[in-house]
Amino acid sequence: MIKNKKRVIRRTNSRKISKISSKIKYKKELTIYIYNVVEDEWSFLSSIQPIEKRYQMIYECNLSAECYLFANASETEFIYISPIEITNAFKNYFQSITSNKKVEIFIPQNRTGLICKDLYNDKELFGNIIRRAKKSKKVKLVGYATSPEFLDLKERMLQLGIDVSTPESPEIENAWTVNFFGSKSGIRQLAQQSRAVEPDFIMPEGIICVGRLDAAKIAANRYINEKGVVLKTNKGSGGQGVLIFREGELPKDYKSCEKRIYELLSEDGYWERFPIIVEQLIEVDYLLPNVFPNIEFKIYKNGKIEMLYYCVMMVTKEGKYYGLDIHEDVIKERLAARIIDTGYYIAEQYAEAGYRGHFDIDMIAAKNSHIFVCESNTRNTGGTDIYKLVYDLYGEDFLSDVYVLNRNNYEFNNQENINLKKLLEVLKPTLFDKKKKEGLIVSSYEYLRNNIFMYTILGKNKKRAYDIQKQLYKLLEVFGQPKF
Repeated sequence: MIKNKKRVIRRTNSRKISKISSKIKYKKELTIYIYNVVEDEWSFLSSIQPIEKRYQMIYECNLSAECYLFANASETEFIYISPIEITNAFKNYFQSITSNKKVEIFIPQNRTGLICKDLYNDKELFGNIIRRAKKSKKVKLVGYATSPEFLDLKERMLQLGIDVSTPESPEIENAWTVNFFGSKSGIRQLAQQSRAVEPDFIMPEGIICVGRLDAAKIAANRYINEKGVVLKTNKGSGGQGVLIFREGELPKDYKSCEKRIYELLSEDGYWERFPIIVEQLIEVDYLLPNVFPNIEFKIYKNGKIEMLYYCVMMVTKEGKYYGLDIHEDVIKERLAARIIDTGYYIAEQYAEAGYRGHFDIDMIAAKNSHIFVCESNTRNTGGTDIYKLVYDLYGEDFLSDVYVLNRNNYEFNNQENINLKKLLEVLKPTLFDKKKKEGLIVSSYEYLRNNIFMYTILGKNKKRAYDIQKQLYKLLEVFGQPKF
């Protein structure tokens, strides 16, 4: 494990059920996990026009609900509040891989996108959960994100006499840290304030402005002078809210360039609703394997900081994330030391401000060897579910003991839904083997029903993981050639 001069990595350890059975033996602590991804991004998603596009984006966000069952891999029993139906077949598959013996999945009857609010407004379901909670000594309430609705749910449970804790959330007086540090402008302000004490904490040069007209003028000026520019909304979702322009993609004269950028900003209402960050386009070599490093931390209730893992993200030229690789060797030792050191500095600022829970930091390794911080996600992340699964399977030395490959960009080139049972039969030679401790794990059935295959591969080393992926692609040919 890499050691840094300043800091050392520290590792520590459809509503199918009408009533909850009274015959269940209750644990001293009941764990309830809520997949409230849409709540976390509600300010952005609710601004998308036309409304059909908004509903589609909400649907796509909720597709990952099955993946975050794996964020509870080490829980023997838990209740999972999901925004979408999860089949018994996938639930059983999840249990066949993890330590879980019992998971109860509930979906609020009314689905507005604000799932915590939907839960406490569902009198029958919420009443059943409260009765269940009263039979447990304590309740551990965990969310994908700490939203205002999540904190409201906690308060309602407290008022009903439930001893409920939120170990992965800040206290209500510090809840502002979630949106502030999780926004493009908030992390940029922190970087500007930190220049003197942490010179390695740098972001691409840029400014924060308000309004499409000003943003178009500033962006056009930067594009003409630098042959590239990036525009970002203060909040975004799934690659939406980011525009990347490279040389040759916009008109060369200023007025035409400004007009074209303004036209593009006018296509979506959220550009007018939020501050806009206009920043320098960082030149990267997409052929290199470690262009987009990422690091995830957890801050405990007592303020203790733990680095969970670092990885390299897979990102398209348009800025869309499609997977990651996790292993101690995915980033060279010297680069990893810098990333870890900068990460700990940021974590210390978050902890001091009162933030608690998971967060990650996205970075870019430029051609000139500079490491730039792009953004921070103050919630569960694209890697949290994978980390918790791998930690459950391998223990605290997973970063050196297993190579993790996760992808969500395999798209079937057909119109027929692929059955999970049939898929598992076809892919049997590659499936995860508990004795060998390697193989393929299917991350989602709901994605599969949309002709997208999301998966995680665990191998003893990089070569083995990528060999399994090659074997996987060969087996998948029975369903036809993929789109990518």
